[in-house]
Amino acid sequence: MSKRNAPRPAAVYGVDIGKNVFHVVGLASGGEPVQRVRFRRDTLLQFFERAAPAIVGMESCAGSQWIARRLQALGHKVRLIPAQFVKPYVKSNKSDIIDAEAIAEAATRPTMRFAAIKSEEQADLQALHRVRDQMIGTRTRLINQMRAFCLEYGIALRQGAGLFKLDLPLVLDDASNDLSPAMRRLLGDLFADLRRLEQRIDQVTREIGAIADRQDVARRLMTIPGIGALGATAVLAAIGNGRQFQKARDLAAWLGLVPREHSTGGKQKLLGISKRGNRYVRKLLVHGARSCFRHLDRTRDRLGSWLDGLQNRMHPNKAVVALAAKMARIVWVVLTKPGALYERRDPAFA
Repeated sequence: MSKRNAPRPAAVYGVDIGKNVFHVVGLASGGEPVQRVRFRRDTLLQFFERAAPAIVGMESCAGSQWIARRLQALGHKVRLIPAQFVKPYVKSNKSDIIDAEAIAEAATRPTMRFAAIKSEEQADLQALHRVRDQMIGTRTRLINQMRAFCLEYGIALRQGAGLFKLDLPLVLDDASNDLSPAMRRLLGDLFADLRRLEQRIDQVTREIGAIADRQDVARRLMTIPGIGALGATAVLAAIGNGRQFQKARDLAAWLGLVPREHSTGGKQKLLGISKRGNRYVRKLLVHGARSCFRHLDRTRDRLGSWLDGLQNRMHPNKAVVALAAKMARIVWVVLTKPGALYERRDPAFA
């Protein structure tokens, strides 16, 4: 590393992340820039190895988690900032150095919201969930495509993936329908692809279930009504220990399960839920809440009387979201308190 790129004393560094090129801006304690440098991937870590421990700000994007873990190991205090919170600090035109300076300035704001740094285990678990979710979407698209092909030949199959998988082999074996030989062969190949895809989905699901069985926190999360192995591991992958949230409502707000506010003139106006944050975890919580409405034994569970009152006051869909928000609050308690779990006590003895 040349002397020109040697680290100078700085209180905070802003790093603009690229695939191979990184731009770094150092700010003094007063906020004035003291260094603007450009590195390739192999020299970035060498720079921070020689730099004194300081605050390092980066946008939360692809590749930022690995760099954050490496810089933490070097003694730096890393702050990951969502990209939409950096934009207001860009003062002029667009360049990588200007972006790095804006990141450094945003990292010093006392009210800035930072993204949590994930461990390797969290990253691996989140990758499993994303791959499974992608494969389920691929399965849905494949079924819809085969269903549309059949409609082009006057064959309407029953709704639902399970019924479709029962009906399609019968259609392929029926020589009296109007399917052409080429389309019959194509549908057979697509159906074989669907079978292989479902085997892969089952394999990933079993792997996620095995991880949930091994982790104590996941087992305690699964005591909450509506949360199974998928929901528990998705929460751990996205949230970790939950210490980044000061109270339970903050977690519900981060998941977008609280009303969006648009108040002015001293009049409070609450709209629908904000739908911010992690859509995947929010989806699992809402589906779990909907399952609780159908299958929870309300005579033996503490939530039973609360659910009955909720259902009498509002539309069922709104009640499902309210239950999902309550589940998110319970999740925060289980994550942040060692040994805590949900106790389904009989209301008569509560």
